Amino acid sequence: MPQLISYGRELIRIGSSNKIEFSTNDGRTWNPRYTGSSAGTFHDLLPYGKELLAVTNKGIYFSKNEGRTWNSRYTGSSAGEFISLVDGGRELLANTSKGLYFSTNQGRTWNKRN
Repeated sequence: MPQLISYGRELIRIGSSNKIEFSTNDGRTWNPRYTGSSAGTFHDLLPYGKELLAVTNKGIYFSKNEGRTWNSRYTGSSAGEFISLVDGGRELLANTSKGLYFSTNQGRTWNKRN
């Protein structure tokens, strides 16, 4: 599960105490970007087009401003607890507590992959 990603000219990571942090000098120093708790506990990050997607204990969240603010994209429970995300090109893939799921609409709805 990527807790550290390259995003544009920055590195972004899930830091200690559930902070989203960034570095502009190849990880030599880190600065806080998001220290809130409304999105839940972060588990995974994924660059996805012009957004960052995050797996949290509350579901799938997205950010359109490099992780400064987060909004919910999917908080349903039918797919189980999300563990990780992968950009599959034409679809998002999610490993969840109930198996492999896919989404063809940026993570708004999920279907079980048989």
